[in-house]
Amino acid sequence: MTTMKKKLFFALVLSTAFFATASAQTNLQAFYDFGRKQITTTLEGFYNDNWGNTFFFVDYDYPLERTAERKFPAGTYFELARCLNFWQNSALAPLSFQVEYNGGVYNKYGINHAFLTGVDWFLHSADFKNTLNFKLLYKYIVGVDQKVPMQFTTVWGCQDLFGAPGLRFSGFLDIWNEYNKMIVLSEPQIWYSFGTEHFNLGGEVELSYNFGGMSGFHCLPCLGMKWVF
Repeated sequence: MTTMKKKLFFALVLSTAFFATASAQTNLQAFYDFGRKQITTTLEGFYNDNWGNTFFFVDYDYPLERTAERKFPAGTYFELARCLNFWQNSALAPLSFQVEYNGGVYNKYGINHAFLTGVDWFLHSADFKNTLNFKLLYKYIVGVDQKVPMQFTTVWGCQDLFGAPGLRFSGFLDIWNEYNKMIVLSEPQIWYSFGTEHFNLGGEVELSYNFGGMSGFHCLPCLGMKWVF
């Protein structure tokens, strides 16, 4: 399921590094998934305040293979994360305490409720154009056997890549345990804004291992556009 995370950021999205240079941002993304032959839309938001920041995204999947019964999206997925940081002016400013919820449904099958809590460590360049987050989270998935109920997440963002204004490279990497299997999901993205910060063209590649009911490694490219409100 595309952008199932973060991203953060996207995995995931959920993921605070994507919009570190802005106090608030909401964007809408639309992707064509060449592997699953479907369109996915993602509504995503990041909001910074004196107590930390809030990140969310909502995915909807729309299969292109229509049937008589298929008159609605194939699935939806929701993530909501809150980073708490009351010590932003201290030496521990890069460290935040994070709480998160995610869950959804895909092709009539539930994506079980998951509750996460842990810490986030934020690194950045002096101009905030290059950002990197590391997250170590306790992850409880309702009704799922987990030998190691933990998730490791890293999120990155590089603005004006190779000195090209408007070119952005971002993404996330999640590693966790579910049904006693290690699951790996990464979604690197590339975006280019054409003379305006609002409209972007680009795409992502979903790289996964034992993810979404698929065994082994898979690579699913997507072509997309993004509008920043």
